[in-house]
Amino acid sequence: MTANVTPLHRGPLATDVIRSTAEQHGVCVQPFTMETTDPSTGAINYIGVPCGSTVESICLPCARKARSLRMTQCREGWHLTKEPVTAASEPTGEHRTLVERRADLVAEYQISSGSDADDLREEIRSVDAELHQLGVRGRLPNPEGAGKRAPTRSTKRRQDAPNLPRRRVEKRTVGREYAGGFRPSMFVTLTCDTYGPVRSDGSPVNPDRYDYRRAARDAVHFASLIDRWWQNLRRVVGWDVQYFATVEPQRRAAPHLHAAFRGTVSHEVLRQVTAATYLQVWWPAHDHLVYVDSHLPVWSPDTTGFVDPETRKPLTTWADALDQVDAPAHVATFGPQVHSKGILGGTEEAGRHIGYLTKYLTKSTGEVVQADTHTQRDHHDRLHAELAVTPCSPRCAVWLLYGVQPLGATSRTTPGHCKGRAHRRTTLGLPGRRVLVSRKWSGKTLTEHRADRSAFVADTLAAAGIVKQARDTLALVWRKLAPGDRNAPPRDHLIMRAIAERVTWRAEYERALLAAQGPPGAPEVSATRYLAA
Repeated sequence: MTANVTPLHRGPLATDVIRSTAEQHGVCVQPFTMETTDPSTGAINYIGVPCGSTVESICLPCARKARSLRMTQCREGWHLTKEPVTAASEPTGEHRTLVERRADLVAEYQISSGSDADDLREEIRSVDAELHQLGVRGRLPNPEGAGKRAPTRSTKRRQDAPNLPRRRVEKRTVGREYAGGFRPSMFVTLTCDTYGPVRSDGSPVNPDRYDYRRAARDAVHFASLIDRWWQNLRRVVGWDVQYFATVEPQRRAAPHLHAAFRGTVSHEVLRQVTAATYLQVWWPAHDHLVYVDSHLPVWSPDTTGFVDPETRKPLTTWADALDQVDAPAHVATFGPQVHSKGILGGTEEAGRHIGYLTKYLTKSTGEVVQADTHTQRDHHDRLHAELAVTPCSPRCAVWLLYGVQPLGATSRTTPGHCKGRAHRRTTLGLPGRRVLVSRKWSGKTLTEHRADRSAFVADTLAAAGIVKQARDTLALVWRKLAPGDRNAPPRDHLIMRAIAERVTWRAEYERALLAAQGPPGAPEVSATRYLAA
C-alpha cells in the first residue's frame, strides 16, 4: 500500500517576485543597461532602458504599452473630419553629413572587390540604418544596382483579370459626410486564395494535392499584393484612401488582412477591386533546384562570386538572370471572400473593432499559429519545407540553389540559408511588419503619439502644482553595455529602481487627479493615458 506523500510547498523565487511586481506596476522586465557619463563632472550612472518588445511572452508591460499606443493611433485616425497636417521636416546638417559619407562609400565600393567590398557594403548598411534612425524616409539608392538597366517587362493588363475604372486621385483623405452629419468609415478583411480543401483545424484534407508551392509564394509576396490593392482602390474611388491594417495568420497558416480605412466605399466596389487585383513577380524562374544537399555552389575569390563546384563556371548574375525573364515567375491574387462593414466613429462597435484589429499584436506568429495535432504539425512542416526553397528577395541566399547569384552575395553567404523571416518555422512566411499604417492616417508618428501622452500627464501634474524637471540627457555620453559586462549592475537592481520610480509617479498622478476632480458631479479625468504611457 502506497503511503500518501505530503507535497513540499516552497516559497517563490525572489526573481519571480520582482518580475511579478514589475508587471503589476507596468515596469519593463527585460531592460538593457546604458552607461551615462557627465563630461563636466565625470560622474557615471547606469540606467535601465525599456526593451520595447511587442510580445507578451518576452516582456508583458512593454507589449501592452505598445498595443495601447497602436490602439490610440488607430482610434485617432479612423474617423477624422479634417485633413491631417503632414509637413515634412527639412534635412539637417547631420543628414547631409551622413549622405556625403554614404556617397564616398558607394564610390569606393564601385571600384573595390573581395573582402574590401564586403566591408564597404557593411559600412553602407550601417550608414543607412543611422539615417533611418534620424527620421529619413524612403529608399536610398542601391549600390549594387548602379548602372544596371531594368529588364523589359510587359505593362499590359492580364487578359484573365477584369478591368477597373480609373479616376484621377484627389488630394483628400477624409470620407464623404452624409445627411445628419454622419461620416462613417470602413472595416474590411482580405484573404489569400484557396490551395485545397482544409479541415476545421486548418490542415489539408489531402496534403498531397494541397498547393504548397503557391501557398509559400503567396505568403512571401503578400505585403506587395496588399500595396497593389490599395493603389487600385485609390484609383477607382478617386481619393487618397488612408488605412490602419494588421496582418494575421489563419488556421491554415495563410496570411490575411484586417484593415480599417477612412471613408466609405460600396461593398460591390470592394469586391470588384479585390477580384481585379494581382501581383506579377518578375523574377527568374525558380521551379527546379539546380543544387541540392552536398552539391552546392562555392565561393571563388578569383571571380568574387559563386561558381559551380565541378566546372568552376561562375553562376548567372542577378542582372543577367533578369534579362532572360520573359514571363512572370508567379502571379499572386486574393481569395474571393471579402468581408466589409461600415462603422460610425465613437460607437461601441468602433471600439470593439479596434480591439479586434490589435488583438494578436502582443503575440508572436508562432503563438498565434499553434500546431496542437499531428496533422497541423505535418502541415506546418511541409509549408516550412517549401518556404525554405522559396526566395524571399533579390538578396536571398536561396537563389544560389537555382544557379543565380543574388545581389550582395559575399564570401560569408551560405547557399540556401537566408535569415529572412519568410524562412523561419515560427513565422511561416508572414510579413515582418504586422502593422501597416498609411502616411496620412493620423498625421502623427508613433513617437508623436507617445509624446502626446507624456504631455497630457505633464499638463495634469502642472495643473495640480506638480512640475517635473526634465533631465538634461543631451549633455551626457551614452554607451550601451554588452552582455556580461562586469560594470553593469544586476538587472533586478534596475527593475527595483524603476518600480520605486513608478510608485512615486503613480502617487503624484493620483494626487493630481484628486485635485482636478473638483466638486461632486464634475467629470472625471481618465488615468488611462498615464497608465499606458
